Formats: sequence, structure tokens, C-alpha cells
Amino acid sequence: MSKITGLLGGAAALLLAIGAAAQTAGSTTPAGGTTNVYAGLGEGPIRGKQAGDLLVGLGAAGVLPTNAGGSVGLIGGHVNASNAASPLLDFTYFLKPQFSLNLIAASTQHDVTVNGSAIGSGVKLGHVWALPPTLTVQWHPVPQARFSPYLGVGLNVTWFYGYGGAQTPPVNRLRVNTSVGPALNFGVDYEINARWLANFDVKWIYMSPTANVNSGLIGARTAINPFVVSAAVRYRFSL
Repeated sequence: MSKITGLLGGAAALLLAIGAAAQTAGSTTPAGGTTNVYAGLGEGPIRGKQAGDLLVGLGAAGVLPTNAGGSVGLIGGHVNASNAASPLLDFTYFLKPQFSLNLIAASTQHDVTVNGSAIGSGVKLGHVWALPPTLTVQWHPVPQARFSPYLGVGLNVTWFYGYGGAQTPPVNRLRVNTSVGPALNFGVDYEINARWLANFDVKWIYMSPTANVNSGLIGARTAINPFVVSAAVRYRFSL
């Protein structure tokens, strides 16, 4: 959890630094005495979101599994995946001012354990990397506002790879199958200036892959269902 807090805290500090730099760079007072923080950008006080805008974001994400259930064959119990953090890259394209498509890219490593089994709790299955690209359609009810919230719904596909880490005997092999499921989304953009925006975003992903332990001798159904919480700085390209 401390790693997640540190990454999100660092992203928030970066947002504040960029916002302060943008304000300082654009806060020169012209001869008429009117301060214009958008000086030289060719835009009004609030540009807002427009069809054809492409936002490219860089930030940090925390992946927080809810571990909502599931079952393990033979030994019983349920599978738990640990929290994790990662850098985040995202892309948002506006079809109309009120509607956009968003794609996120990140990869996180999770420790996997079994609790409440016949051989005890905290049984280590090792770790696994998850690659969960998520595409959402987002609705922006007030696209011309400086604080612009949105809601979204979409589809997630998660691939698992990079198995390793400590395992509890008799465990010697873990494999997790690809997961496909819906995603729900909400967030807010803050327009710093015509080109730069700050973003805070939360996604809930239905992620319930099957897993195989010891070459399929033990099968498991997981219910990871994570929240993906992120903070990012976005740059706007106008196409």
C-alpha cells in the first residue's frame, strides 16, 4: 500500500508543479493591465473539450483487488491477489464534446495467495504480472467546464504473464487464464490551460479468471474485481 500511496502522491505533486508552472509562465500582465494566463495560446479563458481532441496522459495507477470470492478445488479456500502500483499511459479521443473513447495501458505485479484452505491460510502461489488494457466510452455532461467530470462504461481484457516468486509446498506451478469483462468508470479532468489537463480517474473492472495450480491438478475460480485508481497529466492534441 505504501508503494501505491507514494506513486499517487508523486503524481499529485507533479500535477501541482505543472499547474503552478503554467500559471507563472502565462501570468504576465500586458500594457492594458489585464492578466491573461492563456497569453500566446490563442484560446479563451476556458477552451473546453471539442470533437477531434486527442488527450495523451502520463501518470500513476494503483490496482486494488477487492478479492470478492471464488473457490479452489481439492484444498478449498479462496484466492487473494495483492495491491499493486504502476506507471500509467492513457489515450482519450473525443468523438463529440460530450463523448470520448479512452484506452489505458499499464502492467502490475501481484502476489497470489490462498486463504482458508485445507492446508492453511496465506498459502503462497507465487506472483504474476497482469496486463489489463481497458477501453471505455465516456460521457462528459459539462465539456466546457474547467472541472469536467465524466462517466464511462467499457470492456477489459487482462492477460497474465511473468510467473515467479516464492511458493508454498506442494505448490510448484501457477497459471492464470485470460479474463474478459465489463468495466465501469468515473473521473474528472481539470483544464490547466488550453494544452494541459490534470486527471483523476477510477475504474472498477469485473475480473474473474480461472487459475490452474500444479499443471491443472488444482483448479480455481478467482474474483479479483479490482479498482484502478489513477492520477495523470494530459496533453491535448487537436486533430
